[in-house]
Amino acid sequence: MKKLVIASALVLGSVSVFSAAPYIINHQQQHVVVQDEYKEIAVTEVPRAVTDAVSQNFPSGTISKAYKNDANEYKLKIDTDGNSKTIYANEEGKILMK
Repeated sequence: MKKLVIASALVLGSVSVFSAAPYIINHQQQHVVVQDEYKEIAVTEVPRAVTDAVSQNFPSGTISKAYKNDANEYKLKIDTDGNSKTIYANEEGKILMK
């Protein structure tokens, strides 16, 4: 009987210690800002290979704005049938997935 009382006291004591432990919930949010380092250029400055790739992939599309970064990649805003799309291409005219 004495062992039963001691065992139950230990069990109840250990349960109360765990239930009294504070739970700290740390809610942190990370904001990632992707900064485009593209500089706006004139549409006439876009290489012929890039304009040919645009006309092949978007036959009814026209380049409304063009941007270029230091890696000679182009960000192009294309207007097609009343919709506007942004695509990326390298100087050889290959369409990039970004």
